[in-house]
Amino acid sequence: MVGTRSDLAYSIGFLSRSLENPSTEDIIKVKRVFRYIAGTTNIGIVYCPNANNGALDCYNDADFGGCNKTGLSTLGVIVTHAGGAISWLSQRQSMVATSTTEAEIVAANEAAKEIIWLSRLFRSIGKLKHIAILQIDNQAAVKLTQNPEFHRRTQKNFYPIFYLKNFLHQIVTSDEK
Repeated sequence: MVGTRSDLAYSIGFLSRSLENPSTEDIIKVKRVFRYIAGTTNIGIVYCPNANNGALDCYNDADFGGCNKTGLSTLGVIVTHAGGAISWLSQRQSMVATSTTEAEIVAANEAAKEIIWLSRLFRSIGKLKHIAILQIDNQAAVKLTQNPEFHRRTQKNFYPIFYLKNFLHQIVTSDEK
């Protein structure tokens, strides 16, 4: 199901955490997802060849400490091409974030990895006409990728910041060629 329905990625990932020992509340949530699926069987991904001039658009987001049991944040990434989703993921982050900015940096880092892979794939088949666009909705995360400043609060997530800064530099310089 998740292979063709990006709108279910978060729900399926969240519910799969309690597969071994589901509670009554978990079963109610699964039934709610099934009702949603039954009511939306006519919904699908639509692609428009002229949408966005052939660019890849990538959107990412993260919650902050969304898991009540572990404090781990969940990230989500979706990449679109020709107006429709071509890649998406929703997963728990491997480390507990100490701020919203840190959770967003980790999400943007995963998004950058996905864009790099898809950009290489699209370039190899000659379908990428414009640079990929990475959308980051957290202004502090954006500022850190543009000008990483080392201090105690950013110490833990400094390598993902450098990865993103390098990614952004590669995109800008490849566009200038």
